[in-house]
Amino acid sequence: MERKSEQLRNVALIAHGGSGKTSLAEAILFNGKATTRLGRVDEGSSNLDFEPEEIKKGITISTAFHHCAWRKNIINLIDTPGDDNFLSDTKLCLQAADSAILVIDATAGVKIGTEKVWAFAEEQALPKVVFINKLDRERADFYKVLGEAEDILQAKMTPVFLPIGAEDQFSGIIDLIKMKAYLYSKDASGGFETVDIPADMADEAEEYREKMVENVVEVNDELMEKYLEGETLSAQEIEDTFIKGVNSGQVVAVLCGSATLNMGVPHLMNLIVQGLPSPIQRAPRKGTAPKTGDTVERAPSAEAPFSALVFKTIADPFAGKLSLIRVFSGTLEADSTVYNPIKDVKEKFGQLLLMEGKKQQPLEMVGPGDIVAIPKLKETTTGDTLCTEGDPIVYQPVQPLPAVISYAVEAKVQGSEDKLFSSLARLLEEDPTLRLERDQTTAEIILSGAGQIHLETTCDKLQRKFGVEVNLKPVKIPYRETIKKPVNKVIYRHKKQTGGRGQFAEVHFDVMPLERGSGFEFEEALVGMNVPRNFVPAVEKGLQEAIQKGALAGAPVVDLKVRFFDGKSHEVDSSEMAFKIAAIMCLRKAVQDASPTLLEPIMKLEIVVPEEYMGDVMGDLNSRRGRVLGMDSEGRYQVIKAQVPMAEVLTYALDLNSLTGGRGTFRLEQSHYEEVPAQLADKIVAAFKTEE
Repeated sequence: MERKSEQLRNVALIAHGGSGKTSLAEAILFNGKATTRLGRVDEGSSNLDFEPEEIKKGITISTAFHHCAWRKNIINLIDTPGDDNFLSDTKLCLQAADSAILVIDATAGVKIGTEKVWAFAEEQALPKVVFINKLDRERADFYKVLGEAEDILQAKMTPVFLPIGAEDQFSGIIDLIKMKAYLYSKDASGGFETVDIPADMADEAEEYREKMVENVVEVNDELMEKYLEGETLSAQEIEDTFIKGVNSGQVVAVLCGSATLNMGVPHLMNLIVQGLPSPIQRAPRKGTAPKTGDTVERAPSAEAPFSALVFKTIADPFAGKLSLIRVFSGTLEADSTVYNPIKDVKEKFGQLLLMEGKKQQPLEMVGPGDIVAIPKLKETTTGDTLCTEGDPIVYQPVQPLPAVISYAVEAKVQGSEDKLFSSLARLLEEDPTLRLERDQTTAEIILSGAGQIHLETTCDKLQRKFGVEVNLKPVKIPYRETIKKPVNKVIYRHKKQTGGRGQFAEVHFDVMPLERGSGFEFEEALVGMNVPRNFVPAVEKGLQEAIQKGALAGAPVVDLKVRFFDGKSHEVDSSEMAFKIAAIMCLRKAVQDASPTLLEPIMKLEIVVPEEYMGDVMGDLNSRRGRVLGMDSEGRYQVIKAQVPMAEVLTYALDLNSLTGGRGTFRLEQSHYEEVPAQLADKIVAAFKTEE
């Protein structure tokens, strides 16, 4: 089938984990004949959750794409993760969508994940439809969930279908626009028969139809006047205005059904093609001109200059790198060249691939609204814009969620560190939430991510895709050591006589503490000829080596100054080596007498929590030696700003989750160093001595 922009519907399925997004996508694909049988997540036969890690955990980890035809249109499905560990991918992939379907589990209601993904869709101004799923399950309650959605998501919900029966009695839906009922067969075929509204539900249907009409007329002032003056509105007027409201995002339609039984799904698909916007119905996309920084717009038309955003990258060990793009304007043909204004490079490529779950289908040409993969772009990464060189534009990409938990990774096989680093770098292209850094002082490779499961899954992928096995270990705290008081005239003589040429050097130092954050200073203040000046570099080299490892806990020594003011040398036995050793020993001796102390990194912590958890979170911060610096409010949330030692917040993500039922979020960055309290310092020093 030829793909025209006006026939495309790019729909993202979003939800809290486990609400049935993927099952809904499977039912849509089955009804649209893109698949011959209904894929099931619980049996591992899903067309969209196909990665081994997804099958093992039974959840979506990476957004999947597939499409089907329905009533002369094409529904492009974007099946996103709902688990907290993988929500960054959801946020980034919504950039490719023109609308979103929020799936809510009728047995569980609105959860924290529901709130988060709803907020992502709001940020990107996507028209939204709500599908209340799992109405065939025990404890399913359509009306309770509807109330929760209105309350918690603070949006006016407009039910257009009501369920007939609940739990195992759920048998069909009532259409409040056409005022008909559809009784579904329970064999997952999606078949239904049209009947009159059951008599015992007639009053309820009338009541909800009235509410629906009230919400719908707000879209059109003329209709609103007619309605307020008591005139009857035709079914056609109501339907047209409803469609217009859904399309513009002014009306949030609520539908219901069961994805696994394929009940209510065909009616959702009808609404997708009738009510949700095609790419050409969306507003022009704003970007900036790379040279001038001026705001420029691209209309979603095939005639406009080509432009697209790379919203996701897939690292495939066989096909290499796949860059997923959403075309916003113009057309692109296979075997051509695109311009990347961010990297200022031209990229040649061969194929354009349409993603169909784990399979791909080559396309000759794509236009506005198309979502395709381009293999093997050399320089391009997630978040880059691709366009025509003659008329460039840069789109501002959405930022991934911050990483909140870190572990040290080490290769199980000694000596494969380089392969570990390069393989992780490949996975970082695929997953922008991951952060990788080498800690210079502890020499550890530190991997940070959105949660424990996120990092464990990354390690599974490393092994499966690149054959690298790793261990995750707690991060070592990068302690520092310093001194608290000055010591003057510290003298050390290094003398060795073992027949033949000996070793001789003597150095005189003044050592004094510096302000926090000053690092290390060396001052050469020699007068007279006791020490030839050519030995000064050797003394400095010795000091640089000595401050790498302090005497307390083997941590680097910082914030001190050494003044080298005198010494002695021997014309035969003195050498650079002798002076280097003398410098090392002299500094060690000086530090012992200068009240050495241990410093720890202090983090700047910003926590966002619903008001009811404030007390618990503050109490917990105090128990972690935290200092609260201030508080602000953001809507229904409170923002707590605090400073807290790094040692106390290594696994804070897990603790905050359990304190707030997953509703708290936080950001963490290193602030400065402070002295470790004496009783704790003793423990750290003792542990270091045992390890040595």
